Amino acid sequence: MTAAPPILEVSGLKAGYGGRLIVDGVDIALGVQEIATVIGHNGAGKSTILKGIFNTLPVKAGQVVLQGRDISRLPAHRMLTVGIAYVPQNHSIFPKLTIRENLAMGGYVLGDKALMRARVAEVEDLFPFLAERRKQLAGTLSGGEQRILEIARTLLVDPAVIMLDEPSIGLAPKLVETVFETVHLLRDKGKSFLMVEQNVRRALEASDRGFVLELGQIKLEDTAQAMIGDERVVRLYMGRGGRR
Repeated sequence: MTAAPPILEVSGLKAGYGGRLIVDGVDIALGVQEIATVIGHNGAGKSTILKGIFNTLPVKAGQVVLQGRDISRLPAHRMLTVGIAYVPQNHSIFPKLTIRENLAMGGYVLGDKALMRARVAEVEDLFPFLAERRKQLAGTLSGGEQRILEIARTLLVDPAVIMLDEPSIGLAPKLVETVFETVHLLRDKGKSFLMVEQNVRRALEASDRGFVLELGQIKLEDTAQAMIGDERVVRLYMGRGGRR
């Protein structure tokens, strides 16, 4: 039986800031309905990978193929329209707009009001608290609720791939669980996820596959479960007790 082609394939990605190369020849393949996490120390270039894929910083070289289409040279504002969404590390909600207004902002590229209303209704069915509190200002939500709103907002454009940059950062443990449960819920509904995350053990527990990034290059790729059992990965990235 022939294996399905990857939904997202990154080849030879080189990106950085100014004259400094942060990511130096990264190759990543993400499968259909797969959750993959990139781990590594601070400064290794994890966030730069996502920004490079989404073209929010200068890319020196490399190719990004989404569902068989080369999107390497598409500007960031076009990425949403071709099926890839990016939730940055810092919260990107509009705090002085309501939850419903924030969701609507996610569908601004659709250009079809009827379709946008239908997509908003689908998202509210998926996350009932968004419907119950649709008139509440987004800035009054907890950190975890804001993160879920950000993820939900990406669904307005029905992306095939969602990239998450540190989805658990600054969240209490219970809210971290809620965020990863949301990722699994959406994976089961057909989405693929590429994440970078400092909460290494929890991210790998939630993932199918992992990549270790060191000095801007992928040094190890394996199943997430194998990485959890890898003594070197535990020692270097999860702390002495393996709980990081």
